[in-house]
Amino acid sequence: MELFQAAILGIIEGLTEFLPISSTGHLIIASEWLGVEATQQNKAFEVIIQVAAILAIFSHYQDKFSSKHSRLWGHVFIAFLPIAAVGFLLQDHIKALFTIETVAWLFIIGGVIFLIMEKLYVPGKHRTDDMEDLSIKQSFWIGIAQMFALIPGTSRAGASIIGGMIVGLDRKTSAEFSFLLALPVLLAASGLDLVKHYQDFADSSWMPLLVGFMTAFIFAWLTIKLFLKFLENFTFNAFGIYRILFGITLLIWFT
Repeated sequence: MELFQAAILGIIEGLTEFLPISSTGHLIIASEWLGVEATQQNKAFEVIIQVAAILAIFSHYQDKFSSKHSRLWGHVFIAFLPIAAVGFLLQDHIKALFTIETVAWLFIIGGVIFLIMEKLYVPGKHRTDDMEDLSIKQSFWIGIAQMFALIPGTSRAGASIIGGMIVGLDRKTSAEFSFLLALPVLLAASGLDLVKHYQDFADSSWMPLLVGFMTAFIFAWLTIKLFLKFLENFTFNAFGIYRILFGITLLIWFT
């Protein structure tokens, strides 16, 4: 992999991992556009840039990693269980779904759902506006919603954010909980991939790995910070429209 390709893919991972627009979908499309083949070494690269995104969460929410927030992490664990169970049982079937057409249609469907959710969204005193106030029931249903992210193009962040809004979280709290919920999901996925591809790291050039890691970390950290600022004043409508237009573009361009 060339350094330019590594930098572009790292930036895309950083920008899209925590936005409701599917990082996997964008990486699939970008890899095809850049001519990056699905070799074992390049799969190892994907693990590295995911690790960078994980570290961005640790950096941004370092104050949450203490015993006084144990209740919050209990809710994160509850929300993680559904996708962990289903992902483990169906991982081979899920991989078979990864096609450009599937990604495109899920982009469109997800965009429509976001627009519908915003139409139904009613801000006010009945909205949960602090992650620390989540109930076990809310956490569980967010976890159920996140399971749909196993379908490529859905977006893990998008599914968990929509789940949060359905069970009564406000926009910002839904996004923040999706960030924390990304930790066990990405750690589990990256851990499994590390076990599978550990030998491929030895066979890879370290400079592309370093470039991809640094760009992914920087852009993931900035995206988290700016996304939360954005949600203080704006809705998810822009992301819904983007998903629909991007999905239509994929259908026209690749099918």
